[in-house]
Amino acid sequence: MIDSHTHLEICEPPDTELVAAAEAAGVTRIVTVGMTGASCRAALAAAEAFPQVYAAIGRHPNEARGFDDADLAELAALAAHEKCVAIGETGLDYYRDYAPRADQERAFHAQIELAREVGKPLVIHSRAADEDTLSTLAQRADGVRVILHCFSMTERTRECLAHPDWWLSFAGNLTYKTAEPLRAAAELVAPERLLVETDAPYLTPQPLRGKPNQPANVVHTARAIAVLRGVTYEQLEAQVERSAAAVFDW
Repeated sequence: MIDSHTHLEICEPPDTELVAAAEAAGVTRIVTVGMTGASCRAALAAAEAFPQVYAAIGRHPNEARGFDDADLAELAALAAHEKCVAIGETGLDYYRDYAPRADQERAFHAQIELAREVGKPLVIHSRAADEDTLSTLAQRADGVRVILHCFSMTERTRECLAHPDWWLSFAGNLTYKTAEPLRAAAELVAPERLLVETDAPYLTPQPLRGKPNQPANVVHTARAIAVLRGVTYEQLEAQVERSAAAVFDW
């Protein structure tokens, strides 16, 4: 199984234990995601330290305050690393509004172009901003592979699936009792565009809810999706591995 989105830097315990636990659970690859310059460098350090770990390099919308050309240059330099497989996470967050919306938009637009320039997929964070996020992607991201991380746009699932270069990634909140719309969305996604993630240390799956999340726990979400889709875990595992290989080009 693949954990297509985690944050090793802010997970517990240390990376060595997290990666070992994931390996024991059958997780063969992990994408750890940067949100600031420092966390991007930490993600690359983890990717250098462990063969099964890869990095995504980006500026989270909540960290976009003051984003400028120097910030973009830093991201571009980090994205040149051989174990960087994606740009992001980026996008829009109107729920927290920790950064001015103009700054969020500037960082988002810049990272779309960076993804295009380096030929890597774009990892999208969107919270309480579906309309603006989807409009921006439709207008600016043509030809860029897009990963809708922690997919939540359930009322617009079919609209998202109409874009052949967009992948939908589902996290542990799919397993929550109130998440029927998410489960319905996960049933609609073609196998070749389906990803599974933890977003650890957040969104711990229901069987372990109340504890910090970690990459090993992606298997709980994957098992739930396999049941939803009427396939064996092994079949889903093979499908997700092919989907991840296609989008991350590894």
